[in-house]
Amino acid sequence: MNEQFSRQDRAATETPTTHFGFQTVSESEKAGKVAGVFHSVASRYDIMNDLMSGGLHRIWKAFTITRAAIRPGMKVLDIAGGTGDLASAFAKRAGPQGEVWLTDINSSMLGVGRDRLLDKGQVLPVAVCDAEHLPFPDQYFDRVSVAFGLRNMTHKDAALAEMRRVLKPGGKLLVLEFSRIAKPLAPAYDWYSFNILPWLGQKVAGDAESYRYLAESIRMHPDQDTLAEMLRTAGLERVQYFNLTAGLVALHEGVRLD
Repeated sequence: MNEQFSRQDRAATETPTTHFGFQTVSESEKAGKVAGVFHSVASRYDIMNDLMSGGLHRIWKAFTITRAAIRPGMKVLDIAGGTGDLASAFAKRAGPQGEVWLTDINSSMLGVGRDRLLDKGQVLPVAVCDAEHLPFPDQYFDRVSVAFGLRNMTHKDAALAEMRRVLKPGGKLLVLEFSRIAKPLAPAYDWYSFNILPWLGQKVAGDAESYRYLAESIRMHPDQDTLAEMLRTAGLERVQYFNLTAGLVALHEGVRLD
C-alpha cells in the first residue's frame, strides 16, 4: 500500500518536460528559453533569414501567399508573424475592408514587425498572444497562417486546435515550416546546419547558440506526414502538403468544413 501511494505521489509531483532543441527541459522553462532566443535575434532576424536561406525564404513565403488566396474583405490571422512579411502581403490583398492581425508571443519580434509595417504605411492591429490560447472569438477568421513558428510551440496539438477554433467554416489554415529534406541531401544539410548556421549567427547577430537551437529544433519537429496527421487530429480536413526545396520546407494546408 505504501509503495502504491509512493508511486502516486511521485507521479503527482513530476514536472512535465518537453524539448528545447536537443535538451530536455520543463514545459514552463521552454517558454522562457524560446523567448530568449527571439529577443536576442529580433533586430537581425531578416538579414539572417536572407543569409541562411540564400533568399529562398522569400520564395517559400510567396508560394504561401499565393496558396492563401486572400480576397478583398477577408479576415486573416498571422500567428508568430515576426517581422510581418506575410501580414503585409495579406493586408494588401484583403484591402481596406479586410482585417489582418499580426501576432507573436515575442514582444521584440512583434515590435520589429509593427515598425516595419508602419514604415510601409500599413497600420494593422497587432497583439502579443500565445497560439495555444488565442484571444479571438470562435469562427472569426477566413485564413490563419503560421510561418516558421509552430516548431517552437510547446503543445503543438493545442495550438492547432486553437487555430481551427478561430477559423470560419470553409476557412483555411496554412503552416509553413522547416521539415525533412530529401535523404540524399541530408548529410550536407546537417553539416551546414551545425557548422555554418552557428558561425553566421555569431558573426551577424552575435549569437551562435540561438542558431544552434534553430538547427536542433528543426530536427525535433514532426516530419511532413506526422504533421499532416496532427492537422487531421485537430479537426481539419482536405489536409495536404507541398514540399519546397526538396523538403527543406513544407507548406501544410487544412480546411475547417463545419
